[in-house]
Amino acid sequence: MRTEEMLLNVGPQHPSTHGVFRILLKIDGEIIREATPVIGYLHRGTEKLAENLNYTQIIPYTDRMDYLSAMINNYAVVHAVETLMGLEIPERAEYLRVIVMELNRIASHLVWFGTYLLDIGAMSPFLYAFQDREKIIDLFNEISGARLTYNYMRVGGVKWDAPEGWLDKVRNLVSYLRERHEEYLELVGGNEIFINRTKGVGKYDAKTAVQYGLSGPCLRCTGIQRDLRKDQPYSIYDRFDFDVPIATEGDCYDRFQVRMEEIRQSLRIIEQAVEQIPEGPIMAKVPRLIRPPEGEVYTAVENPRGELGVHLISKGKANPWRIHWRRPSFHNLQILPQLLEGENIANLIAILGAVDIVLGDVDG
Repeated sequence: MRTEEMLLNVGPQHPSTHGVFRILLKIDGEIIREATPVIGYLHRGTEKLAENLNYTQIIPYTDRMDYLSAMINNYAVVHAVETLMGLEIPERAEYLRVIVMELNRIASHLVWFGTYLLDIGAMSPFLYAFQDREKIIDLFNEISGARLTYNYMRVGGVKWDAPEGWLDKVRNLVSYLRERHEEYLELVGGNEIFINRTKGVGKYDAKTAVQYGLSGPCLRCTGIQRDLRKDQPYSIYDRFDFDVPIATEGDCYDRFQVRMEEIRQSLRIIEQAVEQIPEGPIMAKVPRLIRPPEGEVYTAVENPRGELGVHLISKGKANPWRIHWRRPSFHNLQILPQLLEGENIANLIAILGAVDIVLGDVDG
């Protein structure tokens, strides 16, 4: 039978787009013939705003880009400034940075795990994941005074030292999350319905991933073992023993496996950092108004969604002449039209969710 093609809007207000994101679909029956992502509803002009702010004032704006990974966003911009200035950061500050960044990576993956399972029909994992994320958020509240937008990093170190007993709480949380991680894998990893919804769905190979500039789990699920913490070590990541999880099929199920294993590896890093952390200052000697020398630098860090880059150009003044972020969600999203073409509309949410975008990271 011949059917007439129809245009269908998914979003911008749709619970499974996790933000103001619209997909314009051309469908033939239940088959997607063409998919056009429409972005920009959340655009705030962060890069232009940053040109009129001093470097410390920029940090709160980075919280609001990828709001599930605010600690790592904070670090990305201060790392670029510190690289341009050639600053030497106190040891204790670097250890605290690593601990909070890896806790933030786990918290981000827990949000993805819970909401992804909710999107494809499972309610309980969402509640369990948010219960455990709350324990991490409580620790962030203690050390930074905030629960979502932390503004914790500073050029030269961190804003505050860990409160008394905080590191012991982190140590206890690592043991707890290890047990919960095994429960998650037992609950979901072998679930027949979950496997049928994700195995072989949204599949692409390593060559395609590289051509689209994918990074993070969206790249490592194709067998490419690229992680900036290993390949271009920053901070003190070269002091820790951890593995870079990969998979080979490049489908939604493999992206799930990679992210879940990353939680385990982050727990390894945190455990080592808590045991090794020295006493000492948490800030380098920097002027109150920071003026990096004239020059240009590009630095990149491994965000939960991939390579978060900062291209900074300084004219020697208190505010940047130009600053540009390479946002992993924006780049990873580019492959979506190819993945959806020819798919059944029932797989749309499973494919989109497995990419793991944050709209603040897409729109800027």
